[in-house]
Order: sequence, then structure tokens, then C-alpha cells
Amino acid sequence: MSSELLRQYLYPLLIPFTFFILLLFKWLLSPSTTRKHHRPPPSPPKLPILGNLHQIGSRPHFSLANLSLKHGPLMLLRLGRVPVLVVSSADAAREIMKTQDLVFSNRPKSRIFEKLVYDNKDVAMAPYGEYWRQMKSVFVLHLLSNKRVRSFSPVREEEVANLIADIEGSLSSGSPTTVNLGERFAALTNDVVCRVAFGRKYGGKRFKAMLMEFAELLGALSFGDYIPWLAWVDRVSGLDERMDKVAKEFDDFLDEVVEEHVQKRMKYEGGVDGQEGKEDFVDILLSIQKESSLGFPIDKVSIKALILDAFAAGTDTTYTVLEWAMTELLRHPNAMGRAQAEVRRIAGHKSSIAEDDLDQLRYLKAVIKETLRSHPPIPLLVPRESTQDTKVMGYDIAAGTRVIVNTWAIGRDPSLWNSPEEFRPERFLNSSIDFKGHDFELIPFGAGRRGCPGIAFSIVVDELVLANLLHKFDWRLPDGVEQLDMTESIGLTIHKKFPLVASATIAIP
Repeated sequence: MSSELLRQYLYPLLIPFTFFILLLFKWLLSPSTTRKHHRPPPSPPKLPILGNLHQIGSRPHFSLANLSLKHGPLMLLRLGRVPVLVVSSADAAREIMKTQDLVFSNRPKSRIFEKLVYDNKDVAMAPYGEYWRQMKSVFVLHLLSNKRVRSFSPVREEEVANLIADIEGSLSSGSPTTVNLGERFAALTNDVVCRVAFGRKYGGKRFKAMLMEFAELLGALSFGDYIPWLAWVDRVSGLDERMDKVAKEFDDFLDEVVEEHVQKRMKYEGGVDGQEGKEDFVDILLSIQKESSLGFPIDKVSIKALILDAFAAGTDTTYTVLEWAMTELLRHPNAMGRAQAEVRRIAGHKSSIAEDDLDQLRYLKAVIKETLRSHPPIPLLVPRESTQDTKVMGYDIAAGTRVIVNTWAIGRDPSLWNSPEEFRPERFLNSSIDFKGHDFELIPFGAGRRGCPGIAFSIVVDELVLANLLHKFDWRLPDGVEQLDMTESIGLTIHKKFPLVASATIAIP
């Protein structure tokens, strides 16, 4: 064959052929190396491009729990291009959130969170580092410390009294009246948080709808996060438009809140009497901004991100627990009767239950714990991300792996709980297991550095509301309703899809 023919036909094939040989050589050598040095967690079969995205479903906590039954408590998924470690046992959760808490203290990037919470400048989603530590210290010290939470007692008791009076006023003489408890719980928790954080109430149907849309979007799936070249799907599906709309509505609202406080502070500085000592959380943040006491500037965006955290986290999860607790009590009359008997015995001749009485309500506290086990408000917690290569329970986990802890699955693990599908508050009466992040059988609020700092704030509201509802009224299902619809909503927080409605009568002393 002539040199001309070689150049024309064979040489153009030389480069791709060489490249193919190199790839083949690498492929032939890599299996033994992989087997020797790399042991990933078990994985279900994947589809090209999508990976395991098709297996998530509309109820991810349920779908992932079922997958874990086959593949184990540590399971590695591939969501598009993103490796995701799914944790479904107490032992594995302890390894992630205690033993190697520092390694798994980062948050993954998310288009949805970046859009809705000011490019992750809040506490919940800020990357692990100095900014996060400073913001969390401000959040805890000035809003969620034990001292501050106790100082809000008059606000909580006043708002609960308003709720009771409102329900009582809607009842006619001795006749049962249907009460939309879901709506009332949402309104009450909103009023409490607004008063302690913002200094006054903000409400209305539009406001509630905005919050519901916000919570749903936080749990939505963005194709752009997992398959960047499919980001156009988020535009076509309307996700981007929904995010833009809710982000603007919340930003306008928070601008209004901040501006009101700026104007109020100008009046203080002008010598308005009677305003000393009445600072709320926004006032404190503005003071920190003015004094530059953090060692680095805190701008208006950071202030809005922090008060958004206070508002969104303090309302949605709190009322969700209340609604599920009352739902389960209505479904279990024996538990309802036992809780009412305890509350009424402790109340005695008093017209209401005060916060000082709550420590004596052992069964009611067990009801709250059992509700958190059965219906954790954020069943998959907030995702984490590994910051370095590590080993977990003998498996190799690469840096940058997203981590999902399925606390819903852990709460229904038959190796940890007897009859886990049954609602049995009695299981906690002689148990030291608590929900504060030390017992990994029950971690509805997470644990470790990234655990929820607002546990005390949320639980005292839930206990106080539930105790007073059981003390003042007798509750049953509405006429014609034989069983409650237990369908769950979608979103980061899982509440009832349809608000809880119940029939109330004033209890006879």
C-alpha cells in the first residue's frame, strides 16, 4: 500500500484507535483496583443520565424507606450526576451526626434554597464555616436561648388564651361545633412567632398561602441541581416562575418588616418615651449591624435571611406537630381520654393550663414524642454534605456526597420499636428516649452541629396548646366522618394534605 493511501485511510484512524486502546487498558485494570481500595455502599440499579431519580416518587421518605429494606441502612443513590447517601438506621445516623459530625456538617448547594433563602445566608442552609457559626450564635443567643424562650411565656399564654376563647365563642349552648384545627394551629403559631420576632402580628389568607407555597417549594425537585443540562425542565414545568414569585413576595414582606423597625428605631433615638426594653429580634439584628459587633459586617440581606429562618422554621413545623398530634388522638379515643384525664387532674379548679404546669404532664409529653416518632415534621431532615473522603460503617464515602437522613424510616424501624405502625404514647412513659438529639432512635430535629436550635421554642408551644385544648373541650370526629384522611402533603415539611377538622363541645367540670 502506498504512503499516500496510508495517509488518506489509516492515519486518520490512528488517534481514535490509540485512544480506544488506552481506555480499554484502563478499564481492564480498574476493577481489581476498585475492589481492593474502594467499597461503596450498596446501590439499587440505575438508569442512564437519570440514575435513581425515577425511584424517588411523590413521597420520598416512603420510597427511600422501601429501597433501604432491600439495600440496607446505608444506601448510595445517584440522582443525575449527584451521589446521595441515604441513612435509614439509628446506628448509621449516629455515625453521621455524632461520630463524624464535623465531616458531614456542610450543606449542599441547591438552586431552590439559594433562590428562596438569600443565596444561603440563613442559618439552616449556610455552608459550614465562620459565617454560619456567627449567624447561629446570634440566632440562638437572641431568640432561642433558654432564657429568651422563657421570656416569651406571656406571649405564648396570651395567644393560646385567645385561641381557646375564639373556639369557645364559636360554640353554641352545649351543642358541638365543627372547628378547623389545621387553620387555627397555623394562625396561632404564626402569631406567636411574629410577635416575638417582629414585634407585632402579620397574617391573612394571602400570608398563609405564601408560607404554604414556600414550604412546598423547599421540598421540590429541581432537575437543574442534578442534571444541569436539563435545567430548562424547571422553566418549562413552572418551577422557576414559582420560585421567583415566592422569593419576591417574601422579600417585599421582609423589606416591610425591616423598614418598620428602622423607622421605629429613629423614633427611639429621638427620645420617644416608653419604648426602652421592648426590643424584638429584628431590633437586635439592626443593633448588631450598627455596632459591627460580629467582627465582620452584617448586611440587610443577612438580616432578612435570619428573620426568614425565624419565621418559616418557627411556624410550619410547630403547627404540623400539633395537627398530627390531634389527628392521632382523635383516631385513638383511649389515648385522648387518658391525656384529658391527666390534664384536668393537674389543672384542678384552674381555668387553664399554664407553662409552669407542663412538667407534670407526663402522658401529654409522651403523646408529643409518639407524634414526632410517627410523623416527624421534616422526615428527611435537611440534607448534609461530606467535606472529605471518609469511611462510614466500613463503606467508603467520597467528598461532596450529599447525605439524606430518613428519620421517618428510623422512627418506624421494627428493630428499635415494638409495633412501630401503631400509635402508642405509653411506649415513652418508662423510657428515657428524648428528641433533643442525643438518642438517635428519635431525631425529628436532627442532631449535632446542624441540629435544629429551636426545639425548646417549638415544643413548649405544642405542649401548651394541646394541654389547653384537652382541658377546655371534648373532641370527636365530625358527624358523618368515620375515619380521618391521613394523606400527606408534599414539600420539605410533611403536614396533612387536608386541614384537620374536628367537633368540639365545652367540657363539663
